[in-house]
Amino acid sequence: MRRRTQNPAQAFRRTAIAFIALAALFIPAPLATAKPPTAQSLIELTGATGAEGIAPGRGSTFYAGDLILGDIYRGDIRAGTAQLFIDAPAGRAAVGMTTDLRNSLLFVAGGGTGHGYVYNTDTGAAVADYQLTTLGGFINDVTLTPDGAWFTNSARGELYFVPVGQHGELGDVETLTLSGPAANTSSAFNLNGIAAAAGGSTLIVAHSGNGALYTVDPATGASAAIAGVSVPFVDGITVQGSTLWAVQNGLNQVSRFTLAPDLSSGVMQGVIESADFQTPTTAALLGNTLAVVNAKFFTPGATEFEVVLVPAR
Repeated sequence: MRRRTQNPAQAFRRTAIAFIALAALFIPAPLATAKPPTAQSLIELTGATGAEGIAPGRGSTFYAGDLILGDIYRGDIRAGTAQLFIDAPAGRAAVGMTTDLRNSLLFVAGGGTGHGYVYNTDTGAAVADYQLTTLGGFINDVTLTPDGAWFTNSARGELYFVPVGQHGELGDVETLTLSGPAANTSSAFNLNGIAAAAGGSTLIVAHSGNGALYTVDPATGASAAIAGVSVPFVDGITVQGSTLWAVQNGLNQVSRFTLAPDLSSGVMQGVIESADFQTPTTAALLGNTLAVVNAKFFTPGATEFEVVLVPAR
């Protein structure tokens, strides 16, 4: 029997939805479309009570999370299917996530729980449970560098680092205090998505409140704006080489940018839209395809959640 357990993520999800809805009053609403959903581009997360995060697996596989229950689904974009893979322990949540395929690890941001979780991608077994902060907030997203995993907190100007050794051994959590514009916590929702760039020597963070992207030095915490990039309602981000995709939840779109070699600026190359988007939040790049999660924050009472497949360019 599927659990319907209340946990801290539910309360924060309501807060996040209210924030997004309020902010939406200040931008034009997306134009209505009569185009029906294209079934071949949708992969249903059957039984999910919410959705937010996604990460690529090996080949054409992906992992997506149940925001409320913390469960993890494993899907395949070629087969067009997804099944429950990890029935998470009660009290967990699943927001952003990333994979360490070399060590068969899945890192999951725990939202309002203040925790980060690690699972084995081969067996689904729970590997570790980190209390990243005791000061509150919302652990929103996570990315991987050659040294370990970095988590964001939407209410605090700091990142959390979990070292990963050469053979997958996990170290103790470390806190990095940020300086510069990424440390701004004046909005209801601040740091959100995160991605590693330049071989992990630089982090890029998305700031929802400022509608901006910032580089972060993982050694010092110093941050700087990426000039020429404006991303209102930015949520998850994905980086491959010099290309960055930014999911903009309130605008129902994904914007694609080319970054300068030094990451100091970016140029928009295009906007990816789909009639199937319903408040997309995060995306995973699988070859030439983006697998994008529908969170449906603007769909009260939503009972079905899915992944939308769109061309990456």
